[in-house]
Amino acid sequence: MREEGAAGEGLGVDLHLDLTGPGSRRAVLIGALREAVRSGRLAPGTRLPPYRSLAADLGVTRNTVADAYGELVAEGWLTSRQGSGTRVASRPTATEAGTGTGTGTGTGTGTETDTGVEGAGPAGSASLPYDLVQGKPDPAAFPRTAWLASARRALTAAPHEVFGIGAPGGRVELRRELAAYLARVRGVRTRPDRIVICSGAAHALRLLARVLPGPWAVEAYGLPFHRALLGEAGIRTLPVAVDEDGARVDRLPGEARAALLTPAHQFPTGGPLHPERRAAVAAWAVATGGFVLEDDYDGEFRYDRRPVGALQGLCPERTVLIGSVSKSLSPTLRIGWMVLPAALVDGVLAAKGEREPYSSATEQLTLADLLASGGYDRHVRRMRQRHRRRRDRLVEVLAARVPEVGVTGIAAGLHAVVNLPAGTEDAAVAAAARHGVAVEGLSGYLHPDDGSAGAVPREGVRPDGIRQDVVRRDGLVVGYATPSERLYEGALDALCSALRSVLRSAPR
Repeated sequence: MREEGAAGEGLGVDLHLDLTGPGSRRAVLIGALREAVRSGRLAPGTRLPPYRSLAADLGVTRNTVADAYGELVAEGWLTSRQGSGTRVASRPTATEAGTGTGTGTGTGTGTETDTGVEGAGPAGSASLPYDLVQGKPDPAAFPRTAWLASARRALTAAPHEVFGIGAPGGRVELRRELAAYLARVRGVRTRPDRIVICSGAAHALRLLARVLPGPWAVEAYGLPFHRALLGEAGIRTLPVAVDEDGARVDRLPGEARAALLTPAHQFPTGGPLHPERRAAVAAWAVATGGFVLEDDYDGEFRYDRRPVGALQGLCPERTVLIGSVSKSLSPTLRIGWMVLPAALVDGVLAAKGEREPYSSATEQLTLADLLASGGYDRHVRRMRQRHRRRRDRLVEVLAARVPEVGVTGIAAGLHAVVNLPAGTEDAAVAAAARHGVAVEGLSGYLHPDDGSAGAVPREGVRPDGIRQDVVRRDGLVVGYATPSERLYEGALDALCSALRSVLRSAPR
């Protein structure tokens, strides 16, 4: 077998595989690929990543991937042709990935789109020359050529009914592509009829708030905007402590009916939810009849660790996966999605109701084509490489010029946390603004009911008796995706100057 053509090297499709288990790396990889094909997560005809790309993603050698592909070709699971790459072979026994036995219906169009974790940014940030506010991709990085090509293909092939009144579930073409993509990249177990297109995480939460009663448990560090919109919907939120291993799910309040979490990359402190905690929260949902709401706000952007599959794959009938293209493409597209348990589909569709909040049907078709053509995978890989370079540069510059600070939460995502000495956060935010840098303080993300007045003691007890061990940290949440290439070095220079000015005057 030969390696796929150079044009595809480094920009192949993403593929989530679980390589845990006994045996050699080669044997485990073969087993994981075989299971993905057998279960239908990898549909017939799916093109697999080039050896080098998959080897880099999984942390194995290129020869390990080549040997695994070769054995599966010999067994008939895969096919390989020069110029066509390695693909999943047609197998009449392959079944559609997902759960349940119904055929499902569903169609539609979408609605809002701030995927997962997004905020409006600090007041006055638009007037500052350097934007280091988290959660915003560089507008200039939008893949205009690929999007235009997909739009032309999608509109040419679109049936006339696309331009009529849609159904609340979203266009079936997009739901099919998302089901395949999420299964392949995030390990999600679903079917198109379990996916509802919306306009982003905020819209998804508003819909879910009409279906799932409160109170909801939320991570003690999280997005204030999400807490506010839940409050407006009548949902009381109960903070759950976070540490370096993510949310303390062993301390979920007994009255919580749902838990809103960021398992792949805790927002904003960073780090994936520990495997034992992932299993524990799935068990909690099953035992209590509650639901886990998984905000998968940046699951595609991981750098220094193996891909972490979606929590939804562990417990698809008690987990809602929420995602969008706000981080990967642009928040202006207003396209997001919910992967729902069967029990919630009808309620969410009924809550969505009116047509006005639906996402554009033509943009849904364009995204479906971008996914089907591989253009979305290629764009995500390019942006992943770019974000990694920027992340590395941020860490390098701070280590060289402001070694007193530490940087955490850097294994994934579009932001890092710069940890500061106690009592210096407000001064650092103000100094950054004076140096032309828009950046946010970490304390702005702390739940107002965390049981603290200022510092939160480890092993503290809230007035209602719920133990917490949130330790309030001083820090900056630094987004490295937004500035143009031309401005990024200047933004880092200005940030370092601001931090040095604060640290010089900080008490020792």
